[in-house]
Formats: sequence, C-alpha cells, structure tokens
Amino acid sequence: MKTDQLTHNTSAKGTTKGSAKGRTKGSGAAKGEHQNRETFGAIDLGTNNCRLLVAEPYQGAFKVVDAFSRIVRLGEGLERHGRLSDEAMERTLGALRICASKMSRKKVLKARNVATEACRRAANCDEFLERIRSETGLTLEIITTEEEASLALAGCAPLLRPGFEYGLVFDIGGGSTEILWVETPQGGAGARLIDSLSLPIGVVNLSEIHGGDNISKTEFDTITGVIQAAIAGFGARNGISEAIARGAVQMLGSSGTVTTLAGIHMGLPAYDRMRVDGGYLEFDEIDAVRDHLMALDPKGRAKEPCIGETRADLVVAGCAILEAICLSWPVGQLRVADRGLREGILCGLMGLDGGRPAGLARGA
Repeated sequence: MKTDQLTHNTSAKGTTKGSAKGRTKGSGAAKGEHQNRETFGAIDLGTNNCRLLVAEPYQGAFKVVDAFSRIVRLGEGLERHGRLSDEAMERTLGALRICASKMSRKKVLKARNVATEACRRAANCDEFLERIRSETGLTLEIITTEEEASLALAGCAPLLRPGFEYGLVFDIGGGSTEILWVETPQGGAGARLIDSLSLPIGVVNLSEIHGGDNISKTEFDTITGVIQAAIAGFGARNGISEAIARGAVQMLGSSGTVTTLAGIHMGLPAYDRMRVDGGYLEFDEIDAVRDHLMALDPKGRAKEPCIGETRADLVVAGCAILEAICLSWPVGQLRVADRGLREGILCGLMGLDGGRPAGLARGA
C-alpha cells in the first residue's frame, strides 16, 4: 500500500491556539479563549453504524475535538420484514444517548443529524425518529440519496488530486452503495458532481441474503456479476471506461470495507485512522487481502484486529461489492478515505469553502 501523507493543520495536545499552557509562541491568545470557540456536531446514522463528530473551526478547516462510532446494525432484518426490529432500535438508542451526552459536554452550538438507507426504507421509521427525539433530545432528518452523495463528496473532496479530469468516488454502506462521477480538473477544490448512483445493496442486506459467514467463491463471483450488471448503465452513460482508457480517472473509496482492507494490508495491530486515511491500495493488493480473508473461517476473520467479531460476517460481502466496482472500472489504484458524510455536514455547518474543507486538522 502506497501512502501519500495528507497535509494537516496539526495541533498537538497543549499547543492549540488559546490554550493557557503551551500555546503557540506569539499568538497572544488569552486564557479561556478555547472555551469560547464555536463547536459543531454531526451524526450519521446508517444501516450498520452510528457515527458522531464534534469539531471546531481551525485555520480555514476544522479540528475534531470528539468522535464516536458504534456498530448498531439498525438495518438488521429489514430486508426480510421491512421494519426496524426492537433489538436494532434499542442498540441504536443506546449509541445515540452517548452521542447526545458527548455533544452536551462539548457544548455544541449547532448540529445536523442525518439518517440514511435503513430509515429511508423502514415502514416504522417515523415512530422511531420520534422515539429518538423524546428519549435523547436529538432530532434526526432522513436525507435523500442525492443529498447523501453531495455530502459524501464534500467530505471526501480534499483527497481528490489535481491532474485528473474525473474522479470515481464510492461509499459501500450497510444498506446501499453510493457511486459518484465527479469532474476534478483542479482536484478537491474544483470537484463537481456530474452524476450519482445509489445502489440498494450494502454489506448488511447482502450478508443477510447470502449468509455473510459462509459465502463460497462461486457465490461470491455470482454476487459480483449481479452488481456489475447493476452498475453497467451508470458507467455507459458517463463514458467512464473511455475516460479510464485515456488515464483521466482517479478512484476514491470511502467505506468500512476499503479502510478495513487497507488496515489489514498494512498489518496494523489495531486500526489507525491517521495511517489509513489518504493512503493508496493497488488493485492487486486488494485482491491479495480479499483472497486472504476468504481463506479464513468466520473465527479467523474475527481475529483480524481491523475487523473484530462485530464485523466479521460483513467483510466478505463488502469485498464482493468492491470487486464489482474494480472489475467494472479498472483504474488500477484506489485512494482510501476514512471520511465522508459527517465531514461534509461539518463543512456545510461551518461554511468552509462552499462546503468543502481545505483539510482536516488533527484533533483529540
């Protein structure tokens, strides 16, 4: 895995502007200035994960001051029953209570909390959102697939490099897969969404249908073929293959599948966002990790430090979706993004560069 370290506005503990102890020399920051900064929050409630970011504006970008992520599997059983199960809602409420507590402690000035595919599809989602409001004080909005694509692009845009005419950006989620075709002549600063596709296939519903613990190589290839057929029209109408042939396309993947494969390829003893985010995976490196994971039994996959027991039954399904994307559009190299919807929301709340961050500062 090749790495290309991003430029971050680094702020180590004790050196943040406004800190009474160890602040930047000559800054003139008064004691207590840090406490007066505006703080913003963003929650992304997906089919598999509940995620929170709390951040402050910092030197034209933002600094993360608190974060939280928990696998809640809100969409568990949704494919069969069309409703959110009691168990899934209880798990999610537990995670959202933690989010509400963190936002309260950080004195969040303004927040935007969104829900995606599971809530778009569930027949009982309105009742669940009302229960969230009454039990946690949080108001969540269900966003459209188009807005989800726009926010994901805003969050990932800094990783798009200049020198390519187009970018192929995707996010393999729990209940859906979003694919974006983007014009990128100036990289992230010039990113413009041309077209998007929301495929109602993600790691949770795919695993439930096919049995994530026991997907055989034959079934894996069948799944991959079905997904290739489903995305072929999107590629044809945008001339993606022709653009790839002339070297005009870069690929960027934002999803747990991609970041997990990157962490495994790097041999990390524990997942490390700062090492994974912004790195690169060659397609042959993706193939090697996929083959390694498929050779393991469920217990073996669960022992991988970048997977764990809660995601062990999802990773092969994610690999099948990724395989379909890579086979359909053989760019040859993928940039890894551990960022997306929440970062896009925060940029919009802070008015950063029309919704696109200039970069992400290292925070707590």
